[in-house]
Amino acid sequence: MMRFKKLFMVRSVLFFTAGAAALWAQSFEDVPASLQDKALVLDITARVMEKDSQEVWNSSSSKITISGRAVGVKLLGANVLVAVQFTPYLAREGNTILVIQGQIWVNIPDQGVQYQTTLQTIPVTFGELVRFFPLGASSSNEDAYIEVLVNVSPYKAPDGAVVQEPLETEKE
Repeated sequence: MMRFKKLFMVRSVLFFTAGAAALWAQSFEDVPASLQDKALVLDITARVMEKDSQEVWNSSSSKITISGRAVGVKLLGANVLVAVQFTPYLAREGNTILVIQGQIWVNIPDQGVQYQTTLQTIPVTFGELVRFFPLGASSSNEDAYIEVLVNVSPYKAPDGAVVQEPLETEKE
């Protein structure tokens, strides 16, 4: 991933939103009955880290979705806009493929706006924490950076029962 110069603009992340594409599921009851056994929860935390990995800002959100439906995240700062979509795809035995698509706009004084895209496909298991660095990972303890943490898990019904059962492998 292309690195932007010293990330002075990271300090000014002001706004975080997360939502499912065509936001149709605010709660489990909003999910059509025929899809409730396939419901997934994406827990997303965006945070700004500064010197010595000190957290200076964070925001969290949980969204209900199904396999193949993206959950979008937008981070807006004075000089940066990050738009990321996380799309989980159910695989076999409780595994998930997480597709991450990102678009980043950074306004660098005297250089103008720089634009970058990213696409990553990551196999994950339920409960595994995925760390995404839209502006690149920090190369030293002195650099500021944005980190987005994502956890995909099966939806649990209000009574605490896990609704999503992993797909079974086919037996030969």
